Amino acid sequence: MKKVLGFLGLAVALMSFIGLQQENSIDHPSSIVRGERIEYRVHYGFVNAAEAVVDVDDKFQMANGRSCYKVVVQGRTTGMTDWVTRVRDTWASHIDSEKLLPQQFYMKKQEGNYRSEEKVVFDHNQNKALSYELIDDKEKNAYPIPEGIQDVVSSYYYVRAMDFNKLKVGESLPLSFFFDKKVYNMRLKFVGKEVIKTKFGKIETFKIIPMLPQNSFFQDEESVKIWISNDMNKIPIRVEIGLKIGALSLDIKQFSGLRNELAFKD
Repeated sequence: MKKVLGFLGLAVALMSFIGLQQENSIDHPSSIVRGERIEYRVHYGFVNAAEAVVDVDDKFQMANGRSCYKVVVQGRTTGMTDWVTRVRDTWASHIDSEKLLPQQFYMKKQEGNYRSEEKVVFDHNQNKALSYELIDDKEKNAYPIPEGIQDVVSSYYYVRAMDFNKLKVGESLPLSFFFDKKVYNMRLKFVGKEVIKTKFGKIETFKIIPMLPQNSFFQDEESVKIWISNDMNKIPIRVEIGLKIGALSLDIKQFSGLRNELAFKD
């Protein structure tokens, strides 16, 4: 159970596993809106297990000498689940205001008795990710990264900047992102359009599937399914994750500060 609950923050990140895409390069962060806030409810089976919030600061901030959007993702357990294993996780990214690239990433994990805190600074000129432990704020390691790499938070906005209408059903795209001292390379498959029901009404969505490498956590390589609104916002509306034990789902709960009105179907 603890491992599953610790995964809830990454459920938000899984909505955005796009990363580097040579044939679909996106330079300008038009998908990021200052002051935007999106809340999700996380279910483990039939249990309301947790909630996650994606929050964009209403002011630009500096990182690496660059003006950046600051985006914070917070995940926390709720209700009875909080009594079993208390999770309070935070992921934050400073995303360049001129290019859709992360300049700095921060992660703080509080899962039961486990604690960790880390900062990653991206040197895009030298193609390096510099890892810091915040106990002394000294550089610990440097990792090689490809050009245009994303982190798990900035990827959330990369996917929202893409034009899925240009993809054919069954087409897949390469993706690359840096997380937990590693560069991950996957492919993302476009399944098609689908109208889904939400608490706000019916929404037409793009359905996509990240093709996952074989591991002991997910059911198979197509265990993660993501639905993104087919409108000007391209908000991730729902995520379903098939696990070896049980299933995790994530649905939009509240939203504010969107650039455009959310489009609903009759």
